[in-house]
Amino acid sequence: MKKIILFEGDIETQGYFSIQMKKELERLGHPVYLYDLKSPWKSSMEMLAFIEKGNTVVLSFNFHGMSGEPQFLDETGTYIWDALSVPCYNILADHPYYYYNMLLQRPKSYVQLSIDRGHEAFMKRFFPEVAMGPFLPLGGTELVRILGTSEKDGIPCGLQAERVDSRRPMAERGIDVIFTGNYANPARFEKYITRLGDEYTQFYYEMIEDLLAHPQQTVEEVVERYLRREIPEVSEEQLKETMQNITFIDLYVRYYARGQIVKALVDAGVKVHVFGDKWNELDCEHPENLMDGDSLYSEECLYHIQNSKISLNVLPWFRGGPHDRIFNTMLNGAVCLTDSNGYLDDFLKDEVNCIKYSLEKPQEMAQRVMELLSDTERLQKIADAGCELAQSHTWAARMQEFSRWLEQE
Repeated sequence: MKKIILFEGDIETQGYFSIQMKKELERLGHPVYLYDLKSPWKSSMEMLAFIEKGNTVVLSFNFHGMSGEPQFLDETGTYIWDALSVPCYNILADHPYYYYNMLLQRPKSYVQLSIDRGHEAFMKRFFPEVAMGPFLPLGGTELVRILGTSEKDGIPCGLQAERVDSRRPMAERGIDVIFTGNYANPARFEKYITRLGDEYTQFYYEMIEDLLAHPQQTVEEVVERYLRREIPEVSEEQLKETMQNITFIDLYVRYYARGQIVKALVDAGVKVHVFGDKWNELDCEHPENLMDGDSLYSEECLYHIQNSKISLNVLPWFRGGPHDRIFNTMLNGAVCLTDSNGYLDDFLKDEVNCIKYSLEKPQEMAQRVMELLSDTERLQKIADAGCELAQSHTWAARMQEFSRWLEQE
């Protein structure tokens, strides 16, 4: 079985994903080394002893280990992975247009894994020279199954085992609605929208308004349509170059939509517990209904989900894949309240295993939530069906798929 190097110590959520992946990969028979990016020199020495040339691979998120860190480069600027013939499999947890520079400086032995079908199509169109591996959507984690190994795996949480119950009955859950994720007032991105003068400002806001009015579109679809309207002869290379410069549009619509959904709930009288940064920036009529918690570690977020009736998901403009919040919600016994896309529509069924809403109709969504919260029996049935569905969408299930593919390579 292939030996696998994973990473932790940078982005907490991605390190947490890696820890869950490690457990299943080891169960499947893969020797795994978890490289701690906070202790590079100690980890590098241990990693070099772990590597078996010709039988070791890297499995990373967002270019960890491949973004120019000095410990992974020799004096000529060659990646250690290339020097030791270690293939690098990189999962992009965000859209590829955030990573142009890293894609251009990738190791020679680089293979990309996509979490969204649209991201995959973007890569095949604009980066056809980059090798692509299997589609690997994000997975979920059930807290009760992993609590016993928390300390051993280095997650700094002090959860008490007797207070953990992912299958806690709906009537015993103390939080009505939870959202785990950060917020930023869209006004933070206005400096990028207005920096080139009035004509560009109007152009950018047209695209933003189009995306918010018709949210099933991808950002790159809208940008391309508006560019072709202004410059019909725009080339593929020009389109490719432009896409890396419009990330502020993606962030603007992402946080605007997130804010509008939470605002609709709290202004309708629903108490929403939010765990993430900058929720104090949300402008709403009834801030007393916005329960602003701390920015938490992944395990603590799961802990609060398992005490919630409904867990909100607002997709980060993924239009061909899931977000892990969906499966984390289901696996920890809450009802998933989510917008959807073509990929998710294949298995998410409204009022069967989740509650779906439309970004265009936040008030309608808030009214449905008010009605559902008064019917715990109905919520329980939906939550139970969601939990059953999510058993095939865990990180363990994803690693089983990856392992089968890897061993056939």
